Amino acid sequence: MHYDLSPIGEYMADENHIHDVVSGLLDSPGGVIVQEIGEYFKAKMKIILAIFIIAVITGFSVTKSIIKWLIDPNRLPSDVNIIVTSPIEFILLQLQIAVSFGLLIIVIFLLLEGVRNGVKNPAVKQRFKELNLKPPKLSITFILTLFSIIGLGFAGLLYSWEFLTPMILDYLTNDAQKAGLTTEWRLSGYVGFITNLALACMVGFQAPVVTLLVLRLGVATRQQISQYRRHIWFTAFVLGAFLSPPDPLSLFMVAMPVVILFEIAMLLEKLISSSEA
Repeated sequence: MHYDLSPIGEYMADENHIHDVVSGLLDSPGGVIVQEIGEYFKAKMKIILAIFIIAVITGFSVTKSIIKWLIDPNRLPSDVNIIVTSPIEFILLQLQIAVSFGLLIIVIFLLLEGVRNGVKNPAVKQRFKELNLKPPKLSITFILTLFSIIGLGFAGLLYSWEFLTPMILDYLTNDAQKAGLTTEWRLSGYVGFITNLALACMVGFQAPVVTLLVLRLGVATRQQISQYRRHIWFTAFVLGAFLSPPDPLSLFMVAMPVVILFEIAMLLEKLISSSEA
């Protein structure tokens, strides 16, 4: 009796091919970077966990003052009461704020570690070379970009806190009161609403930095971006829908500054290109 062993041979050949492909990926600069990131987390996990726990404990100690500041009557529309609907709602909100603060500290720590180790890492340099990109250096442009990110984020926070949030809260409160409803807001819902609005504005206000980086790094040309201007506007409103609270006014007031800042960045890049020509 004879057996056809060709399927087994084909399977082994495919398996060897897959093994070669995986080995090639692991030996590539990108694969080396992934492996080194994994090794870094194994070596630094205790330090990262300790930083997170310390940040959470520190954040939790000031959450009561933060919440008290957020629900100050001077910041609320008239005839609005903030309530808690369960015995543990307040403590859970404190814990949520503290954990968010801990995660933020960890992200900042990892970014700084990534920059510190990535600048002198051969695999990272090789990967940048493969992508025809130059690694960022501590230059005037880099410093200006960093300060622009921080400044625009702060501007977005001010826009949200001083203009957008009071206007939307007044609008929503008056709308409910005209319908004969009493305005009592859950503490967690109120804090979540204004926090999401602030984060949406801080992210949206980065539109000029993103646009200029895309243009200056050669990822896309001004003509290409101009061709998709309507799509970019539409994307701004879609992102506004995801980032802002679920009401049409918030969506419009979050998305419009993004569109305006995008157009300002396009005009600024045009002026810079003209001066360099």
